[in-house]
Amino acid sequence: QVELVESGGGLVQPGESLRLSCTASMSTSLFAMDWYRQTPGHERQLVARISAAGVPTYSNSVKGRFTISRDEDKPIAWLQMDNLRPEDTALYLCHLKTFSNEYWGLGTRVTVSS
Repeated sequence: QVELVESGGGLVQPGESLRLSCTASMSTSLFAMDWYRQTPGHERQLVARISAAGVPTYSNSVKGRFTISRDEDKPIAWLQMDNLRPEDTALYLCHLKTFSNEYWGLGTRVTVSS
């Protein structure tokens, strides 16, 4: 069983930044790590993914504003979110898919409001 713990969410104003962290309880060096977000009544949306080799991909809605990264030695991934908009308000969840299972964190809430 792998535990994923997110942190870094909060309440910010439009245009401000937040940095989310996801820490896993096991090595993740062989696997991609993802950030999803979810709002009430909607399915989870993939926001960003970073491959095991460190190659990032982004949804069109966050491209150019968000940056995903990971530690080379520790099982940690970050999501730097700049120029936040009200529509970025959501529960942000870390996701990991291994060879045999997939895991979700409980999420960290981001609220963008003036």
